[in-house]
Amino acid sequence: MKNLLKLEELAQFLLCLGLLVAGGSPWWIYVLLALGPDVGMLGYLVGSRTGAITYNAFHHKAVALVVVVIGLGVLFGQNLWSDTATENVNILAVGIILYGHASMDRIFGYGLKFGDSFHHTHLGWIGKRKGQEQVQ
Repeated sequence: MKNLLKLEELAQFLLCLGLLVAGGSPWWIYVLLALGPDVGMLGYLVGSRTGAITYNAFHHKAVALVVVVIGLGVLFGQNLWSDTATENVNILAVGIILYGHASMDRIFGYGLKFGDSFHHTHLGWIGKRKGQEQVQ
């Protein structure tokens, strides 16, 4: 079952990658796909609870889908913020990047964080807990 879920996440990641390629995105967009949303980890400099909130905001697929819907809305004339086509496409690309990155992280076992520890995710524990071996 674990491998089946990883394959599902891989399919979602590849779809996002394909959408960016089809949209003619510049090369640096792929760097954002790989690393950009991890800026949410900076919240851990404040504390575990704040870190979990900021990390989850950048890695929650529902947040990504809301951004995608806003991007699609502005593309199809329901313009909320911008009058330029470039900004409309950028909103959609940000949503795709957020979604694809969340899928990529889940392939590697990184999930949404609980407030007690960076290593405690909705997919289980990652890395080593204090004084304990890694839980599989």
